[in-house]
Amino acid sequence: MSTSTIEIRRARPQDAQALAEAHDEAWRAAYRGLIPGIELERLINRRGPAWWETAVRRGSRISLIMFGDSVAGYANYGRNRAKSLPYAGEVYELYLKPEFQGLGFGRRLFSHARRDLTSNGLASTVVWALSDNDYATGFYRALGGRAVARSSETFGTQVLDKVAFAWAG
Repeated sequence: MSTSTIEIRRARPQDAQALAEAHDEAWRAAYRGLIPGIELERLINRRGPAWWETAVRRGSRISLIMFGDSVAGYANYGRNRAKSLPYAGEVYELYLKPEFQGLGFGRRLFSHARRDLTSNGLASTVVWALSDNDYATGFYRALGGRAVARSSETFGTQVLDKVAFAWAG
């Protein structure tokens, strides 16, 4: 019998390659058919190992969820960037490789990010998701997120709606 552990920890510079791979797989799975193909590939290609290593070295809050020795996913979070919204913290990104979705890993990673934000004085939290990404919007609703704002983002020539979900402190 083999046992694998599940652990959440801060990303380290030597995780850059694994982070880039997790990002690539998760984004392709999440956005294929939503973001135009050329734009999606452009966004993914901007986030190679060097980008991730720099982000970690600069102190970005990036936590990994590990399954044994493998990166199953990551969360990137910090201060809320949308000054028009009255929430202190923001989960910028939360992504899992497709084979780790639907197993409770995302819930664990999100809870970890919220606890980390709260312990750093950022108790209320907001996260944005594309409105047409049913998997993401369903996930944040299931976690108790309340839709509090709408906006849009342009990808090439396509404008996509997005929704902000929030949790009080």
